[in-house]
Amino acid sequence: MTRRIKFIQGNEACVEGALYAGLEFFAGYPITPSTEIMEHLSKRLPAIGGKFIQMEDEIASMCAIIGASLTGQKVLTATSGPGFSLKQEALGYAVMAEIPCVIVNVQRGGPSTGVPTHVSQGDVMQARWGTHGDHSLVTLTASNHQDVFAMTVEAFNIAETFRTPVILLFDEVVGHMRERLEIPEPGEIPIVNRLRTAVHDGVDYHPYLPREDGRLPMSDFGGVHRYNVTGLVHDMWGFPSDNPKIIHGLLRHLVDKIENNASHIAMYKTFYLEDADTVLVSFGSAARSALHIVKSLRKRGEKIGLLELQTLWPFPADIVRRYCNKASYTVVVEMNMGQVCQMVKTAVDHRERVFLANRIDGVFITPTDIKNILRLIKGRGV
Repeated sequence: MTRRIKFIQGNEACVEGALYAGLEFFAGYPITPSTEIMEHLSKRLPAIGGKFIQMEDEIASMCAIIGASLTGQKVLTATSGPGFSLKQEALGYAVMAEIPCVIVNVQRGGPSTGVPTHVSQGDVMQARWGTHGDHSLVTLTASNHQDVFAMTVEAFNIAETFRTPVILLFDEVVGHMRERLEIPEPGEIPIVNRLRTAVHDGVDYHPYLPREDGRLPMSDFGGVHRYNVTGLVHDMWGFPSDNPKIIHGLLRHLVDKIENNASHIAMYKTFYLEDADTVLVSFGSAARSALHIVKSLRKRGEKIGLLELQTLWPFPADIVRRYCNKASYTVVVEMNMGQVCQMVKTAVDHRERVFLANRIDGVFITPTDIKNILRLIKGRGV
């Protein structure tokens, strides 16, 4: 078995992962630092029979992939902070109507137009709470190109398994740096395809009736079945309802199908945690610097390790608690004002042992930055 090897940007690795997962439709609008995803798919997707369309804005892009997904296509859109903000209402629609789709947000500095060409990780909370109402979402991330590829494939698998939007939350450094990518052979990574209903009689088809295993079969819109799709609370036939029992049941279903499977969705990597007295928690490109300093300090005999999160939502609190509870120091390394740090503090028993190592100036956090903060924390004896 011979793998294809490429030396490419992280945004291109995302493209390769999407195509491997079976992407059939892309709609988007160019925005730094995600534009390369759109540019490459504009050539690659039509060449294999897929559909590419540049929409007039990010709102239309999100609506377009929702429509395409309902017809049975695997779909993707890509954007950055301002465009991600515009997508939120339609993202909530996809949650309520249970429409599989994947949304890439290659983060830039903000708020507003912010710093378009520099790195940030400031959209973590927006990925979870950007759209209104009680709901749950899956958000994945990665620190290197091999993992960008793998997480992109996983995003499509999760979207199809749980009939839900999935967000890929990368950042400018990961998106634009170049490194080696080995593309797995077809079939090497399992692919989850659309679960279509076995019901052929239109009278008996219930578009929102889960099977015993919790999965919700779909029928391609415009195909054999006619059914209603709405952003309103709806019954098993898809028709709006204000019945309290139906409202309660649907909202519980939308949240529980994700949160009850959090342990299966949680993905992470560990480095030197067996005896670590100091645990770094990080994600995305910041985890590269965290791993560098861990390896450096390990050579000097320091008991330090790294927990790299690849699932940000649902937040893997059990994983964080398992690896951080016994540590004297837990230091969260991120490029924002402590969005993941706050979640780590809620997960562990001793929040006073959790500290933040960060940068918010558009400059990539370095191993030296982290080392200096570690010295400061331990020097104070906190």
